[in-house]
Amino acid sequence: QVLLVESGGGLVQAGGSLRLSCAASTRTFSTYTMGWFRQAPGKEREFVAAISSGGGILLYGDSVKGRFTISRDNAKSAAYLQMNSLKPEDTAVYYCAARHGAARSVGYEYNFWGQGTQVTVSS
Repeated sequence: QVLLVESGGGLVQAGGSLRLSCAASTRTFSTYTMGWFRQAPGKEREFVAAISSGGGILLYGDSVKGRFTISRDNAKSAAYLQMNSLKPEDTAVYYCAARHGAARSVGYEYNFWGQGTQVTVSS
């Protein structure tokens, strides 16, 4: 069992930046691919980004490419999502997730999920 806790969400103006963190409670964090997903009210869950266990493979959703950067620190058992040039359409609850195996963009392939952190971008 892996407990994931997100933090760093909040209210920001359009064009601003936020950095989300995901702390994992496992000694084997370095064996997990980490992903970030988001869900806005009334919309389906959307893939944001994923990073392989060693950090060598990065995936991004089309809507965030060039603006968001995923990273991880295996020594701290943490993953991060740096979000720049935020837009009102980025408003959502952001979730981190973990899975063993290759980086994937499909939510059901992730076994463990955090409780989410709200990001609100005002226009």
